[in-house]
Amino acid sequence: MNQSYRRTLTACYTGYVVQAIVNNFVPLLFLTFHSSYGISMGKITMLITANFLIQLLIDLLSAGFIDRIGYRASMLIAHAAAAAGLACLTILPEILPDAYTGLFLSVMIYAVGGGLLEVLVSPVVEALPTENKEKTMSMLHSYYCWGQVAVVLLSTVFFALFGLENWKIIALFWALVPLYNFFVFRKVPLCPLVAEDEEGIPLSGLIRRPAFWILMVVMVCAGASEQAVSQWASTFAEQGLGVNKSIGDLTGPMFFAVCMGTSRLLYGLYGDRLNLKAAMIGSGVLCVAAYCMISLSPVPALSLLGCGICGFSVGIMWPGTFSIAAAALKGGGTVMFAFFALAGDLGCSGGPTLVGLISELASASLKTGIMCAVVFPALLVLGVLMILKIHPAENG
Repeated sequence: MNQSYRRTLTACYTGYVVQAIVNNFVPLLFLTFHSSYGISMGKITMLITANFLIQLLIDLLSAGFIDRIGYRASMLIAHAAAAAGLACLTILPEILPDAYTGLFLSVMIYAVGGGLLEVLVSPVVEALPTENKEKTMSMLHSYYCWGQVAVVLLSTVFFALFGLENWKIIALFWALVPLYNFFVFRKVPLCPLVAEDEEGIPLSGLIRRPAFWILMVVMVCAGASEQAVSQWASTFAEQGLGVNKSIGDLTGPMFFAVCMGTSRLLYGLYGDRLNLKAAMIGSGVLCVAAYCMISLSPVPALSLLGCGICGFSVGIMWPGTFSIAAAALKGGGTVMFAFFALAGDLGCSGGPTLVGLISELASASLKTGIMCAVVFPALLVLGVLMILKIHPAENG
């Protein structure tokens, strides 16, 4: 791959860091918003819901307009929205009559950027002339994990040194990342998603292929397997380490993110030595074992360790599904990636929701909820086995 395309790949890596900033920075400030602006925790929860719903809406609508305006224009819009939303966090709550309205509008703006990036970045990387696309895709997705770690660590250090009351400074700092990448994407070369010698598959063609629906289910399970535990990692950190909530919030999610990022990094470095589908099946089996370790262990510290093992096991599920789909459904293009992003987001919502509902029915037992969520990695393994039977030659 020539130097120009390496700049494109680096810009895509940064794009996933931007998405990590969008999804993980504001939650660190929820208590600050509660105390500074007098906003109820119920309303603050709606900020999470708004971010998720808007990103889902973008996933659904993007297939209709990205191909019309082009990938470069869409990338520029995504980064501009992310930068503007983060910057607006420091302005709109102060100038509008209601601070919550300012926060809500800011979240809506940067959620547009986050949703677009989720649809755009993976297919742009898939189209680049890389030697091993599975390795590159896994390395790409590891940057989301490292971005999440960086956001939590650097923001926490800043708050410790300069105080939570100066959070607007770090918010503007994080806004500089998408602003910088905006200018990078103005110049880097992009490749067409569908090669000239390939015939693109329209949506009507995709929905007639069994592999598309199987991989949609696999994508839902990939998102659900990841978030069903990730969303509760803080609780296990508090129980396992005996620390307060603020330390638990950092230790649990960061431990999970580091393990997940390590898995993606290792596959990105050595994935050419592995069979992707076999690695996906192995990851699913390991995830089932991790869920059992979390749910059945009588020792809280072992449950926390299970969270880390789970993070490692789910690392390649999302990027691996993208790579399998790109090989099995060649020519799927923007429509395919948009629907898989939608399926992944539905899983990210459905996994934690199932855990929460089951836990409530089981007298607030999170372990029971996690145990029931084992259905997601189990279905993922079944789906990959079915794809292996339908397309045995693709991706090994």
